[in-house]
Amino acid sequence: MKKTTIAGIHAHEILDSRGMPTLQVTMWSECGQFVCAGVPSGASTGKNEALELRDGVKERYFGKGVLKAVAHVNEKISKLLLGKSPLNQAELDHLMIETDGTKNKSKLGANAILGASLAIAKLGAKVSGLPLYRYLGGSCACVLPCPMMNIINGGVHADSGLDFQEMMIRPHGAPSFSEALRWGVEVFYALKELLKKGGHVTAVGDEGGFAPRLKSHEEALDLILKAIEKAGYKPGIEISLALDCAASEFFNKTTKKYGKRTISQQAAYLSKLCENYPIDSIEDGMSENDWEGWKKLTENLGKHVQLVGDDLFVTNTEFVKRGFREGVANSVLIKPNQIGTLTETLNCIRLSSCHGYTTILSHRSGETADTVIADLAVATNAGQIKTGSLCRSERIVKYNRLLEIESELGPMAKFRDIPIPLQELGINSRTFRQAPSASALFFA
Repeated sequence: MKKTTIAGIHAHEILDSRGMPTLQVTMWSECGQFVCAGVPSGASTGKNEALELRDGVKERYFGKGVLKAVAHVNEKISKLLLGKSPLNQAELDHLMIETDGTKNKSKLGANAILGASLAIAKLGAKVSGLPLYRYLGGSCACVLPCPMMNIINGGVHADSGLDFQEMMIRPHGAPSFSEALRWGVEVFYALKELLKKGGHVTAVGDEGGFAPRLKSHEEALDLILKAIEKAGYKPGIEISLALDCAASEFFNKTTKKYGKRTISQQAAYLSKLCENYPIDSIEDGMSENDWEGWKKLTENLGKHVQLVGDDLFVTNTEFVKRGFREGVANSVLIKPNQIGTLTETLNCIRLSSCHGYTTILSHRSGETADTVIADLAVATNAGQIKTGSLCRSERIVKYNRLLEIESELGPMAKFRDIPIPLQELGINSRTFRQAPSASALFFA
């Protein structure tokens, strides 16, 4: 029998997709199998996220270096994990959390801990002779996620002049993941052609979406609708729209306003957009601390639209529990680096699903070539994934991994579990469906 204990761990500094430092962890077993895990980094971050440890030395990478986090992996975390079995994920994650001893992982750094945590899972899968999604999800892991494709960037991800950070398409009407991906690519290039024709630049933002200078969110949404039609698809019926407002970034804490809009006006504005456009998902429509605003938004749209908490929940079960208690939002964005370990990430997904909230696996704006979120989306049957636009290799590699998984699963692969056309669901053809379990997309 092969020895499966962890024989070595080594971290080193790499660059993310924005050219800023992050780290990669390599781990190997006694029998010579090895894996690598890259750690992403966000630009629009919630204040309650686990701490991403940076060096703070301004003369080097403007203080953004991660040599301290690298050292923590190579010294303290390495001593904790060497000789342990990578098959004991929860135990090893708990050991790292306990050793750090802080609420937000500020001692060792969430980036250091997450790199090791993901490497443990990958090595566990490797020594078990299983792909990661099967190792984590078992034999029932078979649902390919509907991609939420960011095709127009704004906010802190681009210099487009738009407050909202992402305007996305959701090709929910496709019969398979590979067809959904094709539909998205065709809309993306149809949009590029429309932008060129309109005299707009076709440069892209951090996540690969176009970043034209536009006058309003409505102008951007109109362009996307035209692109969907130009590509030969039906807006709302085959391809719907989704927003990531990242409202924390433009909420004024002193005036309690979103730009020029009051809290009530912000909620009303988003409701009006949903009346005028086939929008079925809104992420961070209100600021992370504006629970009053979140309640208004949920009262207005919670029965008809997926309301996703990102900065609001930061993949943390304590904040998600508050959301349940207060009846706020109905979906949780899942970003492993917001919480710092795979075990805590999976716990958040399970808790959310048990309370009827949908979950969406998500990348960060500063990404690596790591594809772990693709496997996690299938492992948990989450049914949805956000991993950027249809260009930039750090985004495409996740889509390509999902194509690979779909091919491996063959006839067992499912794309959504509830293939009901939106127009048959009722209210404005965009009805939110409460989730009975984690094994379906819950939006059809």
